[in-house]
Amino acid sequence: MFNRQENLSQYIRYYPVISILIGINLIVYLLGLIPSIEARIFYYGIASNLMIDQGEYWRLITAVFIHAGFMHLLFNMFALYVFGPELEKIAGKMRFFTIYIVSGILGNVITYATQPLDYNSVGASGAIFGIFGAYVALVYYTRKIMPQLRQYILPIVVISVVMTFLQPNVNVTAHITGLLVGMILGFLNFHPKNIARWQKKQRDKSSS
Repeated sequence: MFNRQENLSQYIRYYPVISILIGINLIVYLLGLIPSIEARIFYYGIASNLMIDQGEYWRLITAVFIHAGFMHLLFNMFALYVFGPELEKIAGKMRFFTIYIVSGILGNVITYATQPLDYNSVGASGAIFGIFGAYVALVYYTRKIMPQLRQYILPIVVISVVMTFLQPNVNVTAHITGLLVGMILGFLNFHPKNIARWQKKQRDKSSS
């Protein structure tokens, strides 16, 4: 299920939302390698609670696409690359994008609401945890017909949550908020009746 076998062109064609998200994150990272641009990206884009408090609310969004180094970017984009496709396929493009971006943004919103003004953060981890949370809801709804999904997903979610509390310099608030938001959106979206309706629409569109 999570063993990606598509070539690059197939992957981009099958999963356009994920491909665009990865592309944006890579472009931002590569631009950040240019010294004169790196400072501006971080100065104007990170989720600085102090700056957000002064009305710079765009940071709640831009910080989702900025990473603090190559390994930070690699971990998040690898998780998106591996675990995103099945969710984009099941949920559809807009629902998947909504789960991703809302989880990331609300992770930053709750961080702003609960952390001190001198707190700064960057990264797509809240959005990635939103994907994991949506999978938890999917596991619940498919526990009888797809028990193998639980065997894949639940250990990954548990390990990711544990590592959140063990690793230094991690925005725990964004991770847990993203997970919970993803679960809520997953429970709202992935009810079997909804999935059956989407599949019927897809079949009708394909046959017309």
